[in-house]
Order: sequence, then structure tokens, then C-alpha cells
Amino acid sequence: MHRLICCFFAVTLFVSCNSNIIKSEYQSLENGVWNKDNVLQFSLTEMDTVNQLDIYINVRNDNTFPYSNLFLIASITTPEGQVTKDTLEYEMSLPDGTWLGKGSGSIKENKLWYKENIVFSSSGVYTIEVSQAMRKNGKVSGIIDLEGITDVGIEVTKSIP
Repeated sequence: MHRLICCFFAVTLFVSCNSNIIKSEYQSLENGVWNKDNVLQFSLTEMDTVNQLDIYINVRNDNTFPYSNLFLIASITTPEGQVTKDTLEYEMSLPDGTWLGKGSGSIKENKLWYKENIVFSSSGVYTIEVSQAMRKNGKVSGIIDLEGITDVGIEVTKSIP
């Protein structure tokens, strides 16, 4: 019996240490509202400069989110100050209104691809900035306060070959 318990703990330790997640961080939005001027910043330090990594933007929404898609502006700033900026669109629900993402109850979490197989070319601090870029159809000005987004985060993982 003692060997069985030791074997169980050894397997548990091996599995828990074998995670592909390098960094995961979230920022909560006050009252589930994301103001268009609220640019969320995430700092990446001591990143692997040899192996390929994947970066995700994780978004938690509740039932008050009124849209079926989400537009974001995301950028990465290198330690040397070089900025790469992207406009991203993600589907948040199926055509019948069923929310995509994981979770039970009123909160769903969506793991959204941002960068795939990226290699950080130098050591230092990389900064990721994320802001919402939602607009109503036919309107030039953006939505000032986007309701229904409770948390936004980033996740950096080892690329799986």
C-alpha cells in the first residue's frame, strides 16, 4: 500500500510539473464594463529566447455581453521599443446565440489565439497591450463602455509541435 501511495504522488508531481503554461495573468474589469480608453497592459519578463511559444488572449464574458463577436486591438512592444499592432476579431457565440467558451453558469471563458509559434528574439521586458475596438454597424465612433466582459488575460504556452 505504501508503494502505491508513493507511486501516486510521483505521478501527480510529474504531471503537475509538465505544464505547458509559462505565464497566465488576468485583469478584472470594474462592474463587467470595458471602457474604450482602458488599455490593459501585461508584462512578460525572462521569456524563452530559443523555443517557439503561443500567446492567447483570454476573455471572460457574462450574459450581459450583447454581441456575437469581439473586436480587439492588441500590440506587443519589444525590449528595444519595436511595436507590432494587430486588429483582431473573435466569434463569441454560435449563430443561434449559444455562447462559445468554457464554463458553467453565466460566465464563459474564451481562449483566443493571438500569436502562434513566436520566438522572442531578445531578453528583457515585452509588453502586451489589449483594448476593445467594438463599433455598432454603420457607426464611426466606437462603443465607449462595452458591457459583459468581466476579465481579460493573457496566457503564454510552449508551442506543441
